[in-house]
Amino acid sequence: MKKLYGRFMVIALISVMLFFYMLSLEARAANNSYYNFPMLPQQEVRGVVSDQNGIPLPGVTVLVKGKNRGTTTNIDGEYSLTIEPGDILIFSFLGYKTLEEHVNGRREIVIQLEEDISTLGEVQINAGYYNTTRQESTGNISRVTAEEIELQPVVSPLQALQGRVAGLEVIDQSGVPGAAPTIRIRGQNSLRNSPNNNGNLPLYIIDGVPMNSNPVISINQSIASTGTDPLIGINISNIESIEILKDADATAIYGSRGANGVILITTKGGGFKNREDNFEARVYSGISRVAHFVDLLETPKYLALRKQAFENDGVMPTANNARDLLLWDQERNTNWQEVFFGKSAPTLNANLNYSGGGENTSYSVGASYFKQGSVFPGDYSFEKKTVNLNLNHQSVNQKFLINLSLNYGINNNDLFSSNNFVSLALRLSPNAPEIYNNEGTLNWENSTWNNPFAVLESNGKLNSNNLVTNVGLQYRLTKDLSLKANLGYTHLDSEENILLPIQLYNPAIWNFVVNRSQHSLVHRKSWIAEPQLNYTTSINENNIDALVGATFQQDDNSQLRLVGTGYSDRHLIGNLGAANAVSVSEDRGILYKYNAIFARLGYNWNRTYFFNLTGRRDGSSRFGPNNRYANFGAVGTAWIFSNNQFISKNISFLSFGKLRGSYGITGNDQIGDYRYLDVYEATPGPGGLYPTQLTNPSFSWENNKKLEAAIELGFLQDRINLNLSWYRNRSSNQLVGYSLPAITGFNTVEANLPATVQNTGLEIEFSSLNIKNNNFQWRSSLNLSIPSNKLIEFENIERSSYANRYKIGEPLNMVFLYEFAGINPETGLFSVRDVNLDGSIDFNDQIISQNLGRQYFGGLNNQINYQNFSLGFLFEFVKQQGPKVYNNVPGFLGNIFEKDSDVWNPSNTQAQVQRPSQSINSLISFLNANASTYGITDASYVRLKTLSLGYNLPGETLRNLGLNQIQLFLHAQNLLTFTNYQGLDPQNPGENSLPVLQSITGGLQINF
Repeated sequence: MKKLYGRFMVIALISVMLFFYMLSLEARAANNSYYNFPMLPQQEVRGVVSDQNGIPLPGVTVLVKGKNRGTTTNIDGEYSLTIEPGDILIFSFLGYKTLEEHVNGRREIVIQLEEDISTLGEVQINAGYYNTTRQESTGNISRVTAEEIELQPVVSPLQALQGRVAGLEVIDQSGVPGAAPTIRIRGQNSLRNSPNNNGNLPLYIIDGVPMNSNPVISINQSIASTGTDPLIGINISNIESIEILKDADATAIYGSRGANGVILITTKGGGFKNREDNFEARVYSGISRVAHFVDLLETPKYLALRKQAFENDGVMPTANNARDLLLWDQERNTNWQEVFFGKSAPTLNANLNYSGGGENTSYSVGASYFKQGSVFPGDYSFEKKTVNLNLNHQSVNQKFLINLSLNYGINNNDLFSSNNFVSLALRLSPNAPEIYNNEGTLNWENSTWNNPFAVLESNGKLNSNNLVTNVGLQYRLTKDLSLKANLGYTHLDSEENILLPIQLYNPAIWNFVVNRSQHSLVHRKSWIAEPQLNYTTSINENNIDALVGATFQQDDNSQLRLVGTGYSDRHLIGNLGAANAVSVSEDRGILYKYNAIFARLGYNWNRTYFFNLTGRRDGSSRFGPNNRYANFGAVGTAWIFSNNQFISKNISFLSFGKLRGSYGITGNDQIGDYRYLDVYEATPGPGGLYPTQLTNPSFSWENNKKLEAAIELGFLQDRINLNLSWYRNRSSNQLVGYSLPAITGFNTVEANLPATVQNTGLEIEFSSLNIKNNNFQWRSSLNLSIPSNKLIEFENIERSSYANRYKIGEPLNMVFLYEFAGINPETGLFSVRDVNLDGSIDFNDQIISQNLGRQYFGGLNNQINYQNFSLGFLFEFVKQQGPKVYNNVPGFLGNIFEKDSDVWNPSNTQAQVQRPSQSINSLISFLNANASTYGITDASYVRLKTLSLGYNLPGETLRNLGLNQIQLFLHAQNLLTFTNYQGLDPQNPGENSLPVLQSITGGLQINF
C-alpha cells in the first residue's frame, strides 16, 4: 500500500511540474506574439437581438469570431461591444440557431434568431470527470440551475433542492438554521442510519473537490441529534448549477464514494463566455416565522379535564399533585406556542459580484452576507459571510488552460440551547405562572415549576470557517489528446462554546449546582489530486471519448471536547484557566486515505447509438490489509431512435426519442475508521488503557448493484417532454456490526451481515411549453417518484438482534404495531389485542406492519412571463403515513390537543380518546395505543414551497440610468401547506421539533 501510494504521489508531482513548465512556455509564446498583432481602429457596435416574433431575447451570447471577446444581451435584448470594423459577430442562444454576422463597419446591427428546438439537448451537463448533454447522456443526471435556487432564503443549497428533483429526498429535521437535513438519493441502501454512523449519505463535490458529507456533530441540544450541515458555508447565490447523479452509469466512475449517489455543485465564474466587465448587486430582506400553531386546550377546558381525572381516580387534589388546580392562577390563559417560538425572525441577504477579463483571461470575484434571526425568545441569530473567486486563463494558442476557484465561508451561530423547547410549549399548562416577576427577574413561583426561560441564561456560540479551493490544469498535447489535473483542498474549523451558569436553575438549589462550560473543537482538512489523460477523436461517423486517471485523497479529522466546572463567577465562565476542574470527554484524531485508478470509454455512432463503459479500482484505509482494494464499474447504453429515418418520417409529432439503460456495481466504505483494529482509550490519571473495540480484519466492502432502464420522449418540436426511468438497486454485504453477548464486554464487532436491501422505483419527469407568443410565455414541469424499499435477504435473521426490527420482504422503515382494540368499556382506557392470549402485551403481539416511508413524492413547477413581469411557483407534494404526535396523557399534568378533548365517559361511549386519569394503568394503556394502529395517521401534504414575482424595468429607463438591468422581486418560502396532519409539520411527522419556517422576502438586483 505504501509503495503504491508513493508511486502515485510521484506521478502526481510530475504531472503538476509538467503543467507549470507548459505554462511558462505558453507565457513566453504569448509575450513574443503580442507584438505581432497590428493595431487596428476600433468602434462600438450596438443592437437588439429578438426572436422571429420580435420578442427581445435576454442572455444571448455575442462573441467576436476568433478573438474570444464578447458580451451578452440585457433583459431587453440589447447589447453593445467594442470591435474592429472587419470583425464577424457570432450570436448564440439556447434553443435558437447560431448566427454569424459580418460587421462591415456598421454601428448598429439588429438580429432576429431562428428557433432551433434540436439544440435544446446541447445544454452541457456536468457528469463529474467529463461533460455531456441531455440528449447524449447514457446516465441519469438531473440538473438544477441558478435561476431556480438563488433567491431562496435558505441556509443550505440542499434545502433549495426540495421538490425539484425526481428520486431526491431532502427532509428538514428542524427549522433551526444550520441543522443538517436528511438527504437520500433513491432510498435507504444501508442498515446504518444513525446520525453518527450513516451509510446512506451521498457524495458532495464542489468544483471537483469532494466534501466530507457527515454532519458536524454539535454539543448544542437544539441540533445535537442532527448536527450542522457541512454545506452551510456555501454561498447559494454563487452556485451556477447542481447536478444529481443517480444510476450506475453516472456514479460508478466515483467508485465507493458514489454508492449513494453524487451531488455536484458548480460555482459561477468558469469559462470564457463573457469578457465584458459586469457588476451585479442583489439584496433582499424579509421575515421568517412558524407557519401555524396547533390547537391546544384553553384554561377552562383544561382545568375541567384535570378535575375529571381526579374524580375518576378517586384521588384528592393536593399542592403536590395538582399545583395547576390549587396554586396557580385559575384565570390565566397563555398560548405558550406564541411565547416560546412566536417571534418573527428578520432575514437579510446581500450579494455582490464583479466579473470581467481580457481575451485570454476572465475572472469573477464576489462576496455575500446572510443573516437570519430566531423565532425563539432572546437575541439569537445565524450569520454567514462568504467570499468567492474564480480565475480562468488560456494561452494564446488555446492549448493550455488553468482554472482557479476559491470559496470561503464564515458562519457565526448564536445557539439557542434547548432540545425540548417546542415540545414544552405544547405540553405546558395554559395557566402556568408568568415568566418574569414585576422586577424583571425569572419567576420560580415558590419552586412550583421549572421556569422554561431559564435556558436563556445560557450562552452558546458556534463559529466555523470553511475553505474549498480547486485548481484545474489542462494542456492539449495534440488535437485529440490532452493532459489534465484537478487539485483540491478543503479546510473546516468549527469552534463551539456553551456557557451554563447556575442561573439556569431554581435559586433554591444553587448550593447544589456549579457554573459549567462545554467546548468542542472540530477540524477537518482534506486534499485531493487527480491527474487525467483524455482522448477524443472522430473517424467518419464513429466518435470516441476516453479518459484514464488516478485519485489520491486524504482526510485529516480531529475533535476535542472539554468540560469546565466550578467557575467562581459567572463572568469567568468559558475561560478554562478559571475553572476549578477541566475534563476531556473526547480527544480524537482520524486519518483517512483513499486512492484509486479509473477509466472511461465513450463511443457513439453517428450521434445515434451510444456506449459508455466506466471502471474504477478503489483503495480505502478503512479496511484491513487483505480487503483494502475492490473493483467497481458500469456500462451504459442509449439509442436515439428518433434519428431513424422511418420513425422521423412516419411519426411526425415525435421530435425526440431515446431508449437508455445501465448496469453497474459501486461500493461503500462509509463506516468508522480503524474498525478492523483492536481499539483502546485512555482513562484519566494513572488508570492506563481500556479496550473499546474488538478486531476483525476480515470484513470488506458493501456492494451496491444498480440496474436502470429509461425512455425519453419529446413531442411537438420538444414543446412536450416526458422521461420515464425504472431502477433497481441492491445493496448487500451490509457493514452494520455483529451483536455480541454481554459477557464479552462489547456490544458489537464490525462485520459484514448477510443482508441485502433493495430499492426499486419509477421516476416520471414531464415538462411542457404551454403558451408562447409575443407577450406571454408559460412553462410547466412535473417530477414524480414512486419508490419501494425492502429487505430481501438476511440469513438467520431470526437468530440475530435484528429479529424484532426488520423482516424479510418488508421496508427498512417499517414499524410493527399492536392491533388497536378500541376503548375498553369496563375501564374506559385504550386497549390493544393480546394476539397470543398469554395475558401480557409485548413484542410478540406486534403483528401489524406499517410502512412509514414515502409512498410517492414530487414537485410541480410553473414559470410564467408576461412582458417585463415574471411569476414562478413550486408545489411540493408527499404521500406518506406517519406517527401521530402527542404532548401528554389526558388527565396528567400538562396540556393536550383540542382534538383529544372528546374523552370517554359512561355517557359518551362513542368518544375516540380514553377517559382522563393519572393512574399508571392509564399511562400504560396510552403508550400501548400509541404503539398500535391507533398511533399512525396520514401525514401527506402539499406545500407551496416557493412563490416568486419579479419585474424588470424597461430598457428606456435603464438607458437613462446607465444600467443593464434592474429587477424587483418578491419571494415566499413555505407559504401554504395543505394537510390533514395535526402536528406542527408533516414533513417530519411524530416529532415535536421546530418546523421549517415560512419566509417572505423582497429585494432588487442591479447589473451594470
